[in-house]
Amino acid sequence: MFERSLTAFIKTGRLTIIRPNGQVVHAGEPAGRASNLDVVLRLRRPSSVLKILLRPDLYLGEAYMDGALVIERGTLWDLFELCGRNLAHRRSWRRWRLVRLCQAAARYIQQFNSPRSAHRNVAHHYDLSETLFRTFLDNDLQYSCAYFRDPTYSLDDAQEAKKRHLIAKLLIEPGQRILDIGCGWGGLAISIARSRAVQTTAVTLSREQLAVARKRARDAGLDHKISFEQKDYREINGPFDRIVSVGMFEHVGKPNFRAFFNKLAALLTDDGVAIIHSIVRMDGPGLTHAWTRRYMFPGDYIPALSEVLPTVERAGLWVTDIEILRLHYANTLRAWRERFLRNVDLIRGIYGDRFCRMWEFYLAGSEMAFRYDGLVVFQLQLAKRVDTVPSTRDYMFDRERAEEAVPRQALA
Repeated sequence: MFERSLTAFIKTGRLTIIRPNGQVVHAGEPAGRASNLDVVLRLRRPSSVLKILLRPDLYLGEAYMDGALVIERGTLWDLFELCGRNLAHRRSWRRWRLVRLCQAAARYIQQFNSPRSAHRNVAHHYDLSETLFRTFLDNDLQYSCAYFRDPTYSLDDAQEAKKRHLIAKLLIEPGQRILDIGCGWGGLAISIARSRAVQTTAVTLSREQLAVARKRARDAGLDHKISFEQKDYREINGPFDRIVSVGMFEHVGKPNFRAFFNKLAALLTDDGVAIIHSIVRMDGPGLTHAWTRRYMFPGDYIPALSEVLPTVERAGLWVTDIEILRLHYANTLRAWRERFLRNVDLIRGIYGDRFCRMWEFYLAGSEMAFRYDGLVVFQLQLAKRVDTVPSTRDYMFDRERAEEAVPRQALA
């Protein structure tokens, strides 16, 4: 059964697995004709074979974390590249009616994020050491998809471009009140405050992010213009002229979509503008990967656009622009993965080898999903009135060029 499953899946490249009893299983193209992808794995524990066969979405990652799966030829990324190229050959199980009904029920059970569970879920991932994130993120600690407007951009350049792109879409004017939901370590809020006469409220559920963001604002002399708070979006009081949320909507959970957009509508002024930057699926509703849900992002759910827009409509908001960023996150994750591996000895000294294997698996697997498995990023611009935003997109590019012309100041 194990060999049949592999040969049914691997059509491009070559995968060899050495079982604990020494038996060798080959799948894919013949030796010497493996399209530059020839990966050899060794499974050290007999139990790993059955577990991976039954639940590869959970136990493949666990086996790698625990050292029960060893890559003897190639790298972990080579394994994900091999799997990604073969996803096109898989049977379209998403079409099965029973599977889709079971998924719909599971989504509500897995993603019912109450305020208490939301705090706990965020702490699991984001309350880790600042040192960890500084080993692989850009200088501004942007932990979301960068914007490679020019393919030659460095990671730092692309993250600066992402912030300029978002700020241009917000149409910020002097004297306005700005809200940043899920502000991370404060980089976007600080960028907004540096050159604009506005007052910004920025919220996060992470205790560690809050401490870093407040320190950065103080060091930059901007703490009088930015209020960083540890709050759930459901606890915020408005109104605000502009609202931005980057990389937070994935943590809302489908059962809370309607409450989220209703809250957004209640917080916006009548001439307000909001931008939601989030990962979405291009092939319809699905489920969070079991390994990701257990080890990296409990309570996380990546929606399909078809799940988001109906709740926006019911909240009475205008969709004034949608932009889809394809492969930008794949390139961001590649840069993170390369930086992480360059600094892995430092991280191992803090958290140990199993933790490093877990994070390598997360970064490589996420990159594969954006290259081969239908994940993209959307930027959704919303307003309460039909005439709030100009009727053509020229203003975005004009404002973005103006932002780019301003000399970049040193980051806090």
